[in-house]
Amino acid sequence: MLFNLANILTFTRILVIPPIIGLFFFFEFDWARWTALALYAFACITDFFDGYVARSMNQVSPFGRFLDPIADKLLIAAIICMLVAVGGLEGLVVLAGVVILLREITVSGLREFLAEVQVGMPVSKLAKWKTTSQMFSFGFLIVGPASPATIPSQLIGEGLVWIAAALTLVTGFDYLRAGLRHMTGGPG
Repeated sequence: MLFNLANILTFTRILVIPPIIGLFFFFEFDWARWTALALYAFACITDFFDGYVARSMNQVSPFGRFLDPIADKLLIAAIICMLVAVGGLEGLVVLAGVVILLREITVSGLREFLAEVQVGMPVSKLAKWKTTSQMFSFGFLIVGPASPATIPSQLIGEGLVWIAAALTLVTGFDYLRAGLRHMTGGPG
């Protein structure tokens, strides 16, 4: 079924991307950063709940399996590009963002290939930790200078981006190694 609650939650994650980006480019006020954070947090919450709803309400669908990873990648890529554009990710920290983007694209291609040969690639627990640290890091970076002086949001966000990048390398390598077994027919 195309229009079920799980798919609507997933599609909503895509729909909040333009307002998040727009808030950054058209409004240079603290309230805009906090509103962007609220929208981003909503998107992150839908990332958890769409899968939960799909499984618990028996709403798993081919369209949902297709749309969910696309929504994830679009959100992450848009946030990284926005943060680089406005200086929320700069200097060497941009490298961490690039590592995250490269892994997301590589794993997407790998999943597409494995789907063609009818091999599933489940998400590991470590990949879930990667996603969690990534979500929190971008949240801190979105708020950035709008946070109270007692909370070093930029520093916390940058630290978490590096943690996410490190986990990205480990999980990306794990997925690639598993995928190579199916590409080459060897032990990987």
